[in-house]
Amino acid sequence: MDTDERRMGASAPGSTRESSARHLPGPRGTRTAAPTRREAGGGPAGEDADGSPLWTDEPHGTRRMADPVRTAAVRAVIVVSVTLTLGMTAFLFTLTDSWLAFPAVLASVAGTVAATWAVLDVWVTRQVWNQRNGVVSVPSSTARQLRRERRRERKAARSAERAAARIRRRGAGSLSGA
Repeated sequence: MDTDERRMGASAPGSTRESSARHLPGPRGTRTAAPTRREAGGGPAGEDADGSPLWTDEPHGTRRMADPVRTAAVRAVIVVSVTLTLGMTAFLFTLTDSWLAFPAVLASVAGTVAATWAVLDVWVTRQVWNQRNGVVSVPSSTARQLRRERRRERKAARSAERAAARIRRRGAGSLSGA
């Protein structure tokens, strides 16, 4: 039985193998079947009137962010949200003529500087990641130049192996000719 047949439930209808095979996680980007009416509790939620599934899981179109970029983005979101909270607190303290208004405004200004720094950190981290890993498609890209050099080295190694094999096939090791 093939993997696709197991996922689609090619065994007898209603068997436990069919219902468990339908929920096997597939590799990323593959389509999985929606639950049948029987698995969904007998209602029309999982199927159309003709019995075809209403939805299928399809791969997402954009790539996932790199780990350092995602970490910087999460940090920036947290810093910006704390800064907005500090700004609102400073505003409310100012409206109530509280003595805490001045320290809250100072903290809000410091938070604004930190939030700007965090957002710039996301931008710089993304640019550095793209430059190092060859995502940038500029002809003068460092990563493209490195790939070109690696390709040239592999090609030279392959041609050297072919030349060595050709010499061995000819029998160049024997000088006497007999």
